Amino acid sequence: MTHPGFRPTHVVPQQGMPAWETPDPDRPTVPLDPLLPVRLVERRGDWGHVLCSNGWSAWVDGRCLVAVPQDPPLPDDPLATTADPRPLLDRTEQALARYRAAVEELATGGLDGETFRRRTRGLRIGAVVDGESVWLYDPAQHRWVYGDGSRLSTYAVDDPPAAVRDGGPDAGPHAGPHGGPDVGPDAGPDSVPGIGHAPTRVVTPDGERR
Repeated sequence: MTHPGFRPTHVVPQQGMPAWETPDPDRPTVPLDPLLPVRLVERRGDWGHVLCSNGWSAWVDGRCLVAVPQDPPLPDDPLATTADPRPLLDRTEQALARYRAAVEELATGGLDGETFRRRTRGLRIGAVVDGESVWLYDPAQHRWVYGDGSRLSTYAVDDPPAAVRDGGPDAGPHAGPHGGPDVGPDAGPDSVPGIGHAPTRVVTPDGERR
């Protein structure tokens, strides 16, 4: 059941995405369906806490969520992000210029091999342009982004979201992500006092639910 007034801020990528009970990669839960509308309610590092239209919530890799076009955000909106491609294009051009300058010096004998390696250490550049489409590597966020000339969105990330081990809040028991209560085969409506349905299922690495 969709909650009245629910307004998504993002959708799940078209291939779906894994989800976690807390911002901890050791506590996976039911994955989210492709293109499922969600509302991003909190960011914590790489993690995003999302709310589904039926009230179920989970933690996901916030870098991979696809933003839904919205009205311009309020100036003090802590979740507002910029998708302007120009700053990342500027950083890519600067990194490429640094690498080209080092190559020129190496080619003309102004640098030896060791100095060239030191000069270029840490530089990471990635850019693919195909007509209006561009794929850029963002070394600060360790991700590839896709752009159409006007906005950027995450295309792929280097690593899974980093663990947050500060005793952060649990996502809490809610309905399942697919529309109904998320209950196991033996769970009754009174499994959780005061809730009316079972808490989020936890999936262990071998696929067993507990």
